[in-house]
Amino acid sequence: MNVKKALLMTLGCMGLALGAVGAVVPLLPAFPFLMLAAFCFAKSSERLHAWFTGTSLYRKNLESYVAGKGMDWATKIRIMVTVTVLMSIGFVMMHEVRAGQVVLLCVWVFHILYFCFGVKTRRSVA
Repeated sequence: MNVKKALLMTLGCMGLALGAVGAVVPLLPAFPFLMLAAFCFAKSSERLHAWFTGTSLYRKNLESYVAGKGMDWATKIRIMVTVTVLMSIGFVMMHEVRAGQVVLLCVWVFHILYFCFGVKTRRSVA
């Protein structure tokens, strides 16, 4: 096994672990970590990628997004609220760094616009 594949597998496992924790802990977003895991597993090991895409964690959080069907509003709102809370903490902590606050504000606005208008909204399955 080469170093690149080992690094990708390790990064994928870390993303999976953080994503699993994020699925339970409200302030830790699961979505970006699970996307990282999916990407790393796809690039490093077909076997790991096949296993990961078969897990309920993947099916519940990523499958519809990866398939191009989008996300339901509950998932979008959960992601936007989590990012807003975390970025607000950073914004307050940078009270003396105006350039940092401006950058965070721009990233936050882009994030909200992207999830509202860039990601398809699908009907939630009851």
